[in-house]
Amino acid sequence: MDRRKSIQTLILGAGAATSGIALNSCKNESEVAVDEAISASSEKYFGRTPAELKRIEELNAEQLFNEHEMETIAALSVVILPPKEPHGGPIEAGVPELVEFMGKDIPSMAPTLLGGLMWLDHKSNTEYGTEFKSVTLEQKKEICDQICWHDIEKPLDEQALEIQFFYMMRGLTVTGYYTSKVGIADLGYKGNTPNVWDGVPQDVLDQHGVAYDPEWIAKCIDQSTRGTIATWDDEGNLLT
Repeated sequence: MDRRKSIQTLILGAGAATSGIALNSCKNESEVAVDEAISASSEKYFGRTPAELKRIEELNAEQLFNEHEMETIAALSVVILPPKEPHGGPIEAGVPELVEFMGKDIPSMAPTLLGGLMWLDHKSNTEYGTEFKSVTLEQKKEICDQICWHDIEKPLDEQALEIQFFYMMRGLTVTGYYTSKVGIADLGYKGNTPNVWDGVPQDVLDQHGVAYDPEWIAKCIDQSTRGTIATWDDEGNLLT
């Protein structure tokens, strides 16, 4: 941004700040409700910008799938990624809710998701006389086996809708699970942690004919003191 644009931004920002009260008084009830939801969710969605928070709350207020469709998504997600003890599976990770959110956030996904859910029930009713969510696990697997492979030499968007649907659901299920607290716990990921270093191995020291100063080793290579801040004397000697 050049200097002129920077000044314009400052002027516009100051004007917006002084007119905030007037603008707020003109908001309708739905806008006020969104603002209240944003305020309440600021801790839940930590790190989001105000615009992102508003977008999230607006999408959460919408409904893409009915109750039956959400139950079908839950049933399919468990087939794709079976639950594992002690952490649970896609349902505990909130995968069905993520699928609905993504279908609303990226509208182009919605027709494939809705069409695929209709296909599952049609196929299940045709072959087993009942809806997909109600058949046995083995019957669910038999239905999924018919759509879980796609022709890698052919563009995915040119293949049958049910194949596109399963491909999309598999990606959303795995992504939703392994980006959740449940999935991260299953991976055993602890986040970034300081390395623990116990010094150069003794065989390497012997190979090069060197050794640590015992006094220095006693002060430094002790993991119980790794949180202690080092201190030095006036001559640059390590004290602790």
